[in-house]
Amino acid sequence: MRLGTRSFVGVLGLAGALTCVAATSRADEGAPPWTDEGEVPLAEGMRSVIPRKNESALYAIPGKLDARRGSVMGHARLPFFGTKRGPGCSGRWLSVGPLAWICSDVAELSDEPPLRPAPPKNATGLPFRYFFAGRDGARGYTSLARAEEESADTDLEQGFGVAVVGEREGRGGERFGLTRSGFLIPLKDLVAARTSGFHGEALAPGAPMDLGWVLPDKASTFAAPKAGQKPSGARVRFEVVHVSKVAGAFARTSAEGASPEEWMRLADLARPTLAPPPAEVGGEGAQERWIDVELATQTLVAYEGKTPIFATLVSTGKGPPKSELGTHLGVHRIWVKLLASKMDNLERDDVEHHYSLEDVPWVQFFDKGIALHAAFWHQRFGYVHSHGCVNLSPLDAERLFAFTGPHLPRGWSAVFPTAIERGTAVRVR
Repeated sequence: MRLGTRSFVGVLGLAGALTCVAATSRADEGAPPWTDEGEVPLAEGMRSVIPRKNESALYAIPGKLDARRGSVMGHARLPFFGTKRGPGCSGRWLSVGPLAWICSDVAELSDEPPLRPAPPKNATGLPFRYFFAGRDGARGYTSLARAEEESADTDLEQGFGVAVVGEREGRGGERFGLTRSGFLIPLKDLVAARTSGFHGEALAPGAPMDLGWVLPDKASTFAAPKAGQKPSGARVRFEVVHVSKVAGAFARTSAEGASPEEWMRLADLARPTLAPPPAEVGGEGAQERWIDVELATQTLVAYEGKTPIFATLVSTGKGPPKSELGTHLGVHRIWVKLLASKMDNLERDDVEHHYSLEDVPWVQFFDKGIALHAAFWHQRFGYVHSHGCVNLSPLDAERLFAFTGPHLPRGWSAVFPTAIERGTAVRVR
């Protein structure tokens, strides 16, 4: 919700945030930026706040460092609304939005207009270009000059993933990819990720949830629900079918009364099942949005109240639900959303293989370290495959990131829930 000046002041009042006394030099005493009474006046014309580094922290209440609100992109210019003194900041706390403050120790005021970039988008559903270190690994450098030296600034093992946000040309015309973490890596040492174009299906309100997806690379179809018969045709992986009837181990995937009939083995299909809302979202009286993850079918359904509006395939943890590699049963709420996050097991000495994936996109943590997120390194949706998280195709992860709360404001890279926007509930069953 976009707040006007009056609404914005009211929201900040909930946090005891501003005295709302304008600088005396301003002609309109009701307009921002506001400062505490008796505070040193601000320079005229300050319109935005620029963080000095990427991922600078935002807080819901100035001086309350355990009230994290989110993080900001390093190239954003956030709108400036006012200041307040408080602990944890040697300068002033700067208000940059509803329940959003940044310390002037890590940001500076500017007379430039606000610039709040939206997350990058492209047809793949991924915000960046992703690559893996090749067979011999890859070396990264902090500058092109460093690339001419013997020693690298970082080393990537085979299969380690990085997000590339630009390219540079070195001596002799060699091309380097600039990673989001700031390293330059020879592109000849990287292999581009081949991401899945799979995506789920929007569901019409009131229509039966009768869809399913073909799981094998190739699945036979039959003219009747009988064992031992010859196939009449075939369907391929990720094809969407609509089940009009179930008979024993077969599902009819042709419409009622259609001729010839088409049947498929139920074992070749992943079919989500309709589920009532949990008590945590209101039960039978539910109206809010929530997400249902069904381990048995490896599917996810997004609901508005009791109405399913979107369904798709997922990959959940390959261990039992209560194990370290399992996706835990229960109802949880999203407790933080990040545009991208690093995922690795490099600190583990008890594993056979290490992995490192930088800037995994569209991350929504809901059960401690378990999250909904995009997977650009596999296409096993419909089968268990993850280390506990709920893996989604990039297109589905992007869609659900926009669907759930709290919503990520433009110019931010992470957001935590607040009293005015709770995290969406996620049930795993």
